Amino acid sequence: MCGITGWIDWNEDLTKQADTIEKMTETLELRGPDASGTWLSRHCAFGHRRLSVMDPAGGAQPMIRRAKNADHHDCIVVYNGELYNAPELRKELESLGYRFRTTCDTEALLLAYVEWGSECVEKFNGIFAFAIWRTDEEKLFMARDRLGVKPLFYRREEGRLLFGSEPKAILAHPDVPAEVDAEGLAELFVIGPARTPGHGVWRDFFELKPGHCMHYDRDGMRITAYWQLESSPHEHSEEETAERVGALLSDTVERQLVSDVPVCTLLSGGLDSSALTALAVSYYEREGQGSVHTFSVDYVDNDKHFKSHDFQPNADAPWITRMIEHLNTVHHPVQFDTPELVDALEAAVLAKDLPGMADIDASLYLFCREIKKEATVAISGEAADEIFGGYPWFHREEALQAETFPWSLATGMRAGLLSPELREKLQPQAYLADRYAQAIGEVPELPGEDEARRRMRRMSYLNVTRFMPTLLDRKDRMSMAVGLEVRVPYCDHRLVEYVWNIPWEIKTAGNREKGILRKSLEGVLPHDVLYRKKSPYPKTHNPNYLTAVRTRLLERLDDPSSPLLPLINSSRVRELAANPDASSHLPWFGQLMSGPQLFAYLLQMDFWLRHYKVRIVL
Repeated sequence: MCGITGWIDWNEDLTKQADTIEKMTETLELRGPDASGTWLSRHCAFGHRRLSVMDPAGGAQPMIRRAKNADHHDCIVVYNGELYNAPELRKELESLGYRFRTTCDTEALLLAYVEWGSECVEKFNGIFAFAIWRTDEEKLFMARDRLGVKPLFYRREEGRLLFGSEPKAILAHPDVPAEVDAEGLAELFVIGPARTPGHGVWRDFFELKPGHCMHYDRDGMRITAYWQLESSPHEHSEEETAERVGALLSDTVERQLVSDVPVCTLLSGGLDSSALTALAVSYYEREGQGSVHTFSVDYVDNDKHFKSHDFQPNADAPWITRMIEHLNTVHHPVQFDTPELVDALEAAVLAKDLPGMADIDASLYLFCREIKKEATVAISGEAADEIFGGYPWFHREEALQAETFPWSLATGMRAGLLSPELREKLQPQAYLADRYAQAIGEVPELPGEDEARRRMRRMSYLNVTRFMPTLLDRKDRMSMAVGLEVRVPYCDHRLVEYVWNIPWEIKTAGNREKGILRKSLEGVLPHDVLYRKKSPYPKTHNPNYLTAVRTRLLERLDDPSSPLLPLINSSRVRELAANPDASSHLPWFGQLMSGPQLFAYLLQMDFWLRHYKVRIVL
């Protein structure tokens, strides 16, 4: 994976702006620690930081190839991602007369654009964000993968477009102020740590939406969707469906195991990660590639403090042992203590350029940092719960009937955390209602569906388009902050398209959450692992964590210079902090974020406002 950035300007000569594009590029060094490159012309400047995964010797970027039917004119690309069908693309392009100079997928992507223009994206299977400049037409084309695994932000003003893999690249431009307006604050305090699709939070920042592409030239900007979920009748039986799901998953895992550097898997002992690991072991055995290395994360004294509840019914440790013994993997357990988690809250903000999922982000950052010492590419189980309907809110009537995002039900409580002035300005409950209505309005309904099926389709859409991007963003940013590439097989668009139209009664085959996925994996996993009740990404249960973040937050509230104070209802936050037992079970966001994570989020907010010197424009 890599980091990309660029600057299109119709009013300046960018050949004189080498220092600025270098600064923008260097902000992405952690995403691409292996190499750096820039390319400048009068109206376009590109920057690239590279993490070498395929063809380390030949895949340097920005990459240049001759434009089709245009003598002496070129196409230049900066690209972040992986194309898992690059071999097929290469074969097709060679049959059309193209000659490759490298074995990397960057060249396959660029030549696909040279041949098919913007329609090339429809041929890609992978995760990507890229920008291509065509010199003869002075035209920029940018695109992002269908599920939004790879990020791409941009900022447009008169005669100018800036873009980058992360906001920090755009913020490095000397003309871009670090500002947030009322809508950005609403995203942070009302929607956060999720984000509305396309919203960049920073003032005048946007994110190219998943499955969208952009054309930018002197006539302006045109953004179009090249992919979206489509509803159609499902015509397969339960048995046929399970067979198809299993075949798709096996194919995408094998495609994503291809690499010129070591690949490992993240293993929690749950259904999703165990399935990927088992398929990887099977592939490695067939290909004679040796043992699969696996990594797991846990926390000091978690075994002493773990208490079962609906969202986290059992601990992972015994199940991890079960799987590594069953599959004979080379296992690397990683463990953290409370002080490390608290200290890493700031590193997580710097990785994301925004407050995030608090210790959930921080622990993933630390986990990826340890994995990077042994591997460069990892396989992870993100997205299975959103796609197959695994979360508890798929199965609870109060969540299904809530008429709001099911991971953010405590809307009144959240609104009460804001200062009266900001609450009046943001109108948080109305803002949330508008964003929810926007999401529901996008759902591709299937004519003739009864109310129960329509309700489950809507819940699935909310999860795929609103909750899943939060976790994908987290995974990309925390992993790339340490130069680790993480691949997510459950996000293969072929699998997502197919599962989207599976009726709920088949998705829950055997009257179990993700029942059809379990059925498709019979014979791949041991029965007890196959039917283990879902348990999410592990978090610390050590009460020392609550004590630590609570104490630090109270110190911030006692500091009259804190930029957080004008934004929050300090007395209400102090009330919550004074009752740690109650706040431990506060339903703040999702299944993992309660009182301790709320306190940590506010700590991250305070640090973010200070470190980035954020100016609030209301």
